[in-house]
Amino acid sequence: MVEKKNEVLEAATFRRLLDHLSKRVDVQNLDLMNLAGFCRNCLSRWYTEEAQKIGLKMDKENAQELVYGMPYKTWKEKYQTKKSEKEIAQVMKMNDEPNSN
Repeated sequence: MVEKKNEVLEAATFRRLLDHLSKRVDVQNLDLMNLAGFCRNCLSRWYTEEAQKIGLKMDKENAQELVYGMPYKTWKEKYQTKKSEKEIAQVMKMNDEPNSN
């Protein structure tokens, strides 16, 4: 019973995080990576990996749509700002290992 309640709470918390991120389109993925070591793309990858672990078919695009609240391409066109290759490389290098957990 306790395990089921924990699962319900975790799912609700995850939905709340996704809702929060969908409202904070001003926060770029690179900002999240820089500050927290993960981004929306990490969340969608983790979602896909966890689905596969329990035998569910989940492709990258479906997971991204769940995390972004819209197709990734649409989100990118509407909200993603341009960053230099140097900025991207610095943040990614700093987060090489932590974001793969």
